[in-house]
Amino acid sequence: MARYALRRLATFVPVLLGVTLVTFLVLHLIPGDPARILLFGTNPTPAQVRRLTDQLGLDRPLPTQYLVYLGHLLRGDFGQSYSTNSPVLSDIAQRLPSTMALAGAGMVVATLVGVPLGILAGLRPGSILDRLATGTSVVGMAVPYFWLAFLLILLFAVKLGWLPALGTGATDAIVLPALALGIGFAAILTRLMRASLAEVYHRPYIELARAEGLSPFAVLWRHALRNAVLPVVVILGIEFGTMVSGAVVIEVIFGRPGLGAYIVSAISNKDIPAVQGAVLVIALMYLVVNLVVDLAHGVLDPRVRASWQRR
Repeated sequence: MARYALRRLATFVPVLLGVTLVTFLVLHLIPGDPARILLFGTNPTPAQVRRLTDQLGLDRPLPTQYLVYLGHLLRGDFGQSYSTNSPVLSDIAQRLPSTMALAGAGMVVATLVGVPLGILAGLRPGSILDRLATGTSVVGMAVPYFWLAFLLILLFAVKLGWLPALGTGATDAIVLPALALGIGFAAILTRLMRASLAEVYHRPYIELARAEGLSPFAVLWRHALRNAVLPVVVILGIEFGTMVSGAVVIEVIFGRPGLGAYIVSAISNKDIPAVQGAVLVIALMYLVVNLVVDLAHGVLDPRVRASWQRR
């Protein structure tokens, strides 16, 4: 397992390098001069614009700018934000906990809703409960999470007044954002868990367990669920990046001071170091979580561990 983990860690370098390159090129293709944006409202003279451009290093050729950026990254320096005049890493460290809390809450909602519904549907394929769960999951996957967020605000914050629509002060302020983020993913988990469990129940060892006189609960808990949950564990890691990116959008809608507002502001101001740093951190989190999920998959499934040893 350690050898496999080291090989996976080695793949992080080219992936992150590709992320930095693509982000760098896309940001420089966006119209707008960062110096003019920063000086907006002050009627800057051409000399002032040139001076600020020189201070930011934006007058250098693009390859030189990129190599300088990589050199700073190797020293752990993500640069300084044009907008906040603070180190990008410090800005991200202040805002990341809010984003991670929302992504985690969304994951909890998705798991607590999707997995039990998938189990109930998978135990009785073709039943009314199965059809109801499957139909609900289809609707959940079809509804965009940002549109669902507005519906939840309209119902629970505006009409009923049960939950706050904005802010992060109270504990209940995360309920609506977590529901908006997690319901769509819960629909995916429901369908996946249902299909996986229904397939496992047709395997010979399940029939053998039933023939031995085990109760339905014992068959489910001891034999079926452990194997049926493996695809769910894998998809949790794969969808983590979607959850974080969705949290960035949801944060803007609900006025949460996380990476979402930071990235939107940075893009609007063409704050290149801020956008590059935030995207790089999100990509790194995605890679780490996927590695953890792969290792967990190996712990749960001996066949995966055996394949690691053959590599």
